[in-house]
Amino acid sequence: MSYQKIIIRPLFTEKMSRLEEEEQKYAFQVMKGVNKIEIKRAIEEKFEIEVENVATMNCMGKEKNMTIRSGGRTIRTQGNRANWKKAIITIKEGQTIDLLRGETAE
Repeated sequence: MSYQKIIIRPLFTEKMSRLEEEEQKYAFQVMKGVNKIEIKRAIEEKFEIEVENVATMNCMGKEKNMTIRSGGRTIRTQGNRANWKKAIITIKEGQTIDLLRGETAE
């Protein structure tokens, strides 16, 4: 399986930007059915870096209430967001990933 299918998108949060600077950790949303070895290979192939560690977690989708206007009536419905998987990778000391451009620096 190619890395384009495994890695869905990088995750940009305040917590992850702090971890990027202090501990060389980066977070990605990945496909639900992949394991740590496949994630490590995909990251190394895409960014051409060495990965030290991969931590994964399954995130459960939230239950949401929605209001829809249809034909002048208001309909209230309930639904769920999709479940997804997060991978936090640790890269070797001295290497970085520029997630905005998809480039690496040593």
